[in-house]
Amino acid sequence: MDLQLTNKTALVTGASRGIGLSIVSALLSEGMRVVAAARTITPELKATGAVGVSVDLSEADAPARLIARAEAEFGGLDLLVNNVGGGDAGEGQTGGFLTFTDQQWYDAFELNFLASVRASRAALPHLTKSRGAIVNISSNGARTPHAGPVTYTTAKAALTAFGKALAEEFGPRGVRVNTVSPGPVRTDMWESPDGYGAELAKSLGLEQEQLLAGLPTAMGMVTGRLVKPEEVAALVAYLASPLAASTTGADHIIDGGAIKTV
Repeated sequence: MDLQLTNKTALVTGASRGIGLSIVSALLSEGMRVVAAARTITPELKATGAVGVSVDLSEADAPARLIARAEAEFGGLDLLVNNVGGGDAGEGQTGGFLTFTDQQWYDAFELNFLASVRASRAALPHLTKSRGAIVNISSNGARTPHAGPVTYTTAKAALTAFGKALAEEFGPRGVRVNTVSPGPVRTDMWESPDGYGAELAKSLGLEQEQLLAGLPTAMGMVTGRLVKPEEVAALVAYLASPLAASTTGADHIIDGGAIKTV
């Protein structure tokens, strides 16, 4: 299927690994020109051929500088993918609400919510010109906030609500805004020896491989496996496409059937 994205320009944040890296690869394969932002430009990201930009999106002025770079490289912007986020720091994430400090709350909202707010604010003047799109990468934890670190899931709930509000305000100006909310994905968050999955396994008295093997069943994932990053990327590419011209303001769950409510 031709997604009609050839020669359009995308900016993807949090692009160095996992879901972000898969999104970069998927968009490039559809003929898009991609600016890929990350704190560290990994060899894997370099190998994609995207224009890598090293940036810390927790810095307030960083998103505006990033949008300016995309404009300078390609003369415009058609798609912003707000993928940057974090819930994969293991230590101190499994103790429950009373264990989280103000700084941990600030850090979670800075990275998982405010970075996307700032990037969207900088990108929207360009996206209204191109009648482009925004895709925010949230989490199914926004709908089941007890299922992960409360700082992370609450920040993702804010991001999901933010996308709905943007879709309403900017839809009449030609910009579509959608949210993609994955369940557990095979990324470092779960698989790294010092990530959230490792810390959760430790708190439950399990080996990490035991946790990962049992996680789909424990989460109610009827597919029996974790989500693949490329599955999330394929959904993002479709939502970026003119083929999805009437799809906006929606939260697209991709979690193997874990959420049971309508």
